[in-house]
Parts: sequence; structure tokens; C-alpha cells
Amino acid sequence: MNSRVRRILIVDDETAIRELLSRFLRRESYDTVSAADGDEALALVKRELLDVVLLDIRMPGLDGIEVLRQIKKLDRDLPVIMMTSDGRVPQVVAAMRAGAYDYVVKPYVHADMIRTVRDAVNDRGLRRTIPHVAVRTQQAASLRELMGSSEAVVKIGADVERVAHSDFAVLLLGETGTGKDLVARAIHQASAHASGPFVTVDCGAIPETLFESELFGHEKGAFTGADRSKPGKFEIAAAGTLFLDEICNMPLGSQAKLLRVLQERSVCRVGGNKPVKMECRVLVAGNQDLELLVREGRFREDLFFRLGEFLIHIPPLRERAQDIMFLAKRFLDLTNQELEKAVRGLSERAVERILGFGWPGNVRQLRSVIRRAVLMADATIEEEHLGLANEPVFSIAGAQPRTQCTDAVSLKELVHQTVATAERSAIVLALKQARGNKAQAARLLQIDYKTIHSKFKLYGLVTSNGRGYDEEET
Repeated sequence: MNSRVRRILIVDDETAIRELLSRFLRRESYDTVSAADGDEALALVKRELLDVVLLDIRMPGLDGIEVLRQIKKLDRDLPVIMMTSDGRVPQVVAAMRAGAYDYVVKPYVHADMIRTVRDAVNDRGLRRTIPHVAVRTQQAASLRELMGSSEAVVKIGADVERVAHSDFAVLLLGETGTGKDLVARAIHQASAHASGPFVTVDCGAIPETLFESELFGHEKGAFTGADRSKPGKFEIAAAGTLFLDEICNMPLGSQAKLLRVLQERSVCRVGGNKPVKMECRVLVAGNQDLELLVREGRFREDLFFRLGEFLIHIPPLRERAQDIMFLAKRFLDLTNQELEKAVRGLSERAVERILGFGWPGNVRQLRSVIRRAVLMADATIEEEHLGLANEPVFSIAGAQPRTQCTDAVSLKELVHQTVATAERSAIVLALKQARGNKAQAARLLQIDYKTIHSKFKLYGLVTSNGRGYDEEET
């Protein structure tokens, strides 16, 4: 994996704010560069390798919206987070329609700012790996260029074409790292909402206490610390698409309110009583069996039926063997360009290892492995460059899930066991990469800390010396 420190451009005419944000971000291991006005910012965008821009809306000279538009002409995939002191809906919506990734309201809540920046950095990495492709037409062909040509991808492309021009709520189901975000963006770009913003909400990254405020917005004084009104994601996504990722992590109480919003097509801010018409398209994604969650009482059945008007299943990479080498070659070529290297390809043993590996982290894991291998290799990627030869230093205490059929095991149970094995393997790999830090592993897997903590206990994960993890070790 590329170890380059991610660089953030901070654009604000107030010196104190630039210095404060620089200190915050550097404590989080980001590099920063600053600009006091729009002209200086645009000059930096032209000559610096940047990952995210933090841009004040109100500045002397060029205002933030105009700077945003010009940044998008220079680098359309560079995430720009707008900073505003009042959070008025028309202003925020204008920024989102001009291509802003997200916005934050002054004075900043440190945790919210860092979470937004981290999400934007991850999005930048994804876009560098998967270049923009116009998908308003010929959806199947476009997705094949990005995902492969397997029968499963061809079916996904056909489903995207079929549903894009409707207003159906679409439920994307698949393991972490399979490309749900990519499919959601393809639906958005091919829909009547393509000219509006594409707004993503990671339901696994928002604290439960802030969930409703994030989605629905809040009025001034609605709760302690709400010193000003703030629009929610539903309002910001007006005329565009709202993508609710990892919907499985949404609290039950918030599920009931989301269902009401979807049924009534209007939303009320927390602490308010004035309904605002909901004009956005809603797409949702999950990495767990929602029907099982419904049976266990962890997900509302009525919301499941409402969200699942059209279902697209994205198979794991291990079920798309035809796509593995296609994707590996794409990632190799892209990393060659990024690192200005000329690695020619993979040795026969490296190819055998790639095709024989289970890829519990799916496409995201394959990308990371190939990027690291290109970095390590000189002319050809050898098996040792992949970093897949050694078994992880973590194990599962107790019995392993069975993966062979017996007369006593039903098909449904066998499927559940297989999924559990894959889920456990993905967590083990993430823990290994994070050197045992559960919080970091959760970020790698794009799930919340509570989820990985419960999975850690469920699978009885222990270190190679037999010790379990407690809170201090994370």
C-alpha cells in the first residue's frame, strides 16, 4: 500500500483558523498546506499533489463557490469540503451542486471534521483507482470497464440500466469491498437526478446520538451544543441522490423515522416542526443479510420492504474469478502511472497465488495488494511481493465454521457458515494490517467500532500468543 502522507489544502482568509486546522490535521498524521484566498488556492491545486481541500465559502475576492467550480475544472475528482459559518440550506445546496464533497459548520466539532476529512481521503483513493467513466448511456459496457466482464457484472450492468430511470428505492447488497459505491454512482449518473449532488452517508461511521441530526438536520437549540440550525443530508441531496451506505448499522429508532420520511416524502429537522419536501432519490447498501437481521429483530421488516423495491446483489470477488486478473491488471497499470514505474506484469507463481486466494476483503483488498506489490517490485511482480504467503498471526478460539456439506447441514446453514468464515477472514486480515488496533481495523473495513468489537468477541479472536484484546490494547 502506498505510504505517502495525505496532503490537505486549507483555504481560509483567517490565519487563526488555518493554523488551528493545520494542528488538528497534523495530529491525525495528515500533511497540510494553506492558502489565504482563492487565487492562491488555485495556484496550489495546479502544482501540488493534493488529496482533499477544505474551502471557506465566504472570502474576499473569489468566493468559495467560484473557487470550487474552478477546482473542479482542474481536477474533477479532488474532494472539496466547504466550510461555512451559518449552514444556510440554499448556500449549502449550491455548493453541493457545484461538486462539493461535503460541508462543515463553524465552529468545528473536532471529531466531525476529522471523520469528514477521513471519508474524503478514502473517496479520493477510490477515484484514483477507478477513473471517472460517463455512465449515462451504455451502463453495462461502462461497468465492465471498471469491474470486469464476468456474467455477474453483465447482470449488474443490465440491472443498473433497468432501474436507473425509475424512482424506485434500490437496495445494494454485498460484502465490504465489492463495489457497492461504484454501482450506486452509476445509477445516479444514469438517472434523472444526475445533475444534482451525489451525497453519501456512512451509517456505520456516525455515532448513534448524532444520527438523526446528520440525516434530518436540526434547529438551533434542539439539543445541547446546537447553537445554530443545520440542514441534514436529505435537504442537501435535494434534486440529487442520497446514498445510505452500511444501512445495517442504522439504530432501530432512526429506522422508524427514516421509514416515515420515505413514506411521507418530507423531512422535519430535529427540534423543528416545519416539513421540508424530500426531492432526492434514495439508494441504500448493506454488507449483511438484512432478512436475517429482520428475523433477529435488529432491522425493521417494514423498512426492509420499503428499501428493497429493487434489489441488486453484488457477488464477492471469490465468486467472480473471471474478473480477478482483469482487475489486477487494471490496478497494476494505474499504480504504474501513479508511481511512475514500469512493472511489466506478474510471474506465473504470482498469478497462481492471486487466483487461489479467497480475497475476503474483495476488490478493495486486491487493490491494496497489487499497489503494494508494484511498489515493492522492480520489473515483475513475484509471489513474495504480494504479501499473501504467510498465514495471519491471529486465530479463532474454539471450533471453526464448517465449509463442507454433510447430511446434517442444510443449504441455508452452510451458506451462513461460509459467510461467517469469509467475514472472520476479512476481520483477521484487517487486524493484521492494523497491527491489532481494532479502531484502525474498523476504519479499514469501513464499519463502526461497536460492530468490530462485537465481531471480535463473536469469533473469539486472540493473538498468536493466546491473549485476547481489551480496550487498552486498541
